[in-house]
Amino acid sequence: MAGTASVLSDQSVLSKIDTRLATIEGWFALVGGYAIFSLMVLAVVSVAGRHFLNQPLPGYVDWIEQAMPLIAFLGISYTQRNGGHIRMDMLVGKLKGRALWTFELITSIAILVLITLLIWGSWAHFDRSFNFNAPLWSQDSSIDIGIPLWPAKLMVPLAFSILAIRLAIQCWGFSQALIKGSSHPVAVPLIQDAAAQADQEASSLH
Repeated sequence: MAGTASVLSDQSVLSKIDTRLATIEGWFALVGGYAIFSLMVLAVVSVAGRHFLNQPLPGYVDWIEQAMPLIAFLGISYTQRNGGHIRMDMLVGKLKGRALWTFELITSIAILVLITLLIWGSWAHFDRSFNFNAPLWSQDSSIDIGIPLWPAKLMVPLAFSILAIRLAIQCWGFSQALIKGSSHPVAVPLIQDAAAQADQEASSLH
């Protein structure tokens, strides 16, 4: 998906589940934002230490490795809810009504299947790194200062699991829209036209 999308809500069970998950997604995205900010602070500390104390921050690269899964994956479900992922808008924009909901449902199911496989693979990757009987529960660690890698690896299946729930909610929403022929379904991203996007951007400035 791409561009700006709106997500409608009402008093239905689907909408309530959507809004509760959206809260979790917002917190995940916030943590990802803090991870980006933390890397900026670490970069300043490392560069300042190198120039003024002739001693860069120990394990700087190791901390970057730990933060990358937070930056790359924690906001993925938040972006999915708001219709921020890349898609072929020139094609999708020409579809209306049940044809649009059919296309959205098929693509959402395909992505859900893919994400389910990625959850399985990323969990296996985490499981190889985690060991209750090892020091710090870790089978492997970073090269420089020996930070356990399993917390970073755990973030991937966790973020993908949230995304899988989001995709299941959207499949539910698109299915209802397809069955009922609704033009404004809840809990799914509705791509706005240029005029609606401009109105939303203008209202956000006030």
